[in-house]
Amino acid sequence: MENFALIGLAGYIAPRHLRAIKETGNRLVSAYDKFDSVGIMDSFFPEASFFVEQELFDRFNNRLRGSSDAISYLAVCTPNYLHDAHCRYGLKLGANVICEKPLVLNPWNIDALQAIEKETGHRIYNILQLRLHESIIALKKKIEAGPKDKVYDIDLTYITSRGLWYYTSWKGDERKSGGIATNIGVHFYDMLTWIFGAVQKNIVHVNTHDRCAGYLELERARVRYFLSINGALLPANAVQGEKRTYRTINIDGEEFEFSAGFTELHNESYRQILAGRGFGLDEVRNCIQIVHDIRHATPVGLVGDYHPLAAAPLHAHPFGWRS
Repeated sequence: MENFALIGLAGYIAPRHLRAIKETGNRLVSAYDKFDSVGIMDSFFPEASFFVEQELFDRFNNRLRGSSDAISYLAVCTPNYLHDAHCRYGLKLGANVICEKPLVLNPWNIDALQAIEKETGHRIYNILQLRLHESIIALKKKIEAGPKDKVYDIDLTYITSRGLWYYTSWKGDERKSGGIATNIGVHFYDMLTWIFGAVQKNIVHVNTHDRCAGYLELERARVRYFLSINGALLPANAVQGEKRTYRTINIDGEEFEFSAGFTELHNESYRQILAGRGFGLDEVRNCIQIVHDIRHATPVGLVGDYHPLAAAPLHAHPFGWRS
């Protein structure tokens, strides 16, 4: 049984980590969030100590060092721009770190974290759950078994509806979230480069408050992508089914379905990490470089080979937002 601490307990993603800690047979010792709406703890670890001040959380964890309750893993579920600092904290606490995506916002942050890994002897693991999805593993094997010189034509579409709260929260602030591509797309870019190879060309067609569309040329694929948080762009079948999320990859005209099977991927991520098979800093470098380059690119507009939805009206939003 490993002893866990968790930062960001009141956030959206924290319950998946709580469940994964519990269902892999481990224990949450302490948790911190500046917000105290954390009744979710009662469903998993009511005995865990909770703090709303970082200093007291740090003092508590440091007092446990050398004891049977010492923290061996820190789970980081905080806003994107804080991941780097909290990963550093975990390493210097003497723990390994399990961090939500994106690991960091800038590629050079990875170099600095690697230096601290070397200094402390502990490791950082990122949640790259799509690499553990059965359908995606099968796709990777299929591509590897196919013609080695074949270059695939791919359309990636991911629309996940978010309300107006999004723009007021840290997620709507590009300096804190990294923007649409980073906040909701980084694991898709990781998955694509994992299967189809490194980036040769990165063109951004549209990048606004609610969508990002562009073109990636990989070693073995030409990818047109469209990512959005605007529910007005959902296809009718997604709205009628009350999914409010639509994800699809079209490969050479064939639909690749991977909507199911997401709910247990954090559990599996934890199992792999605890068994020594987690995804470390080197493995996350490609996708962090991609989203960094997208964020700093000047959109070229609707020219060249762009995703059809890139031309969708910018003002359409079901809750009244206007660009």
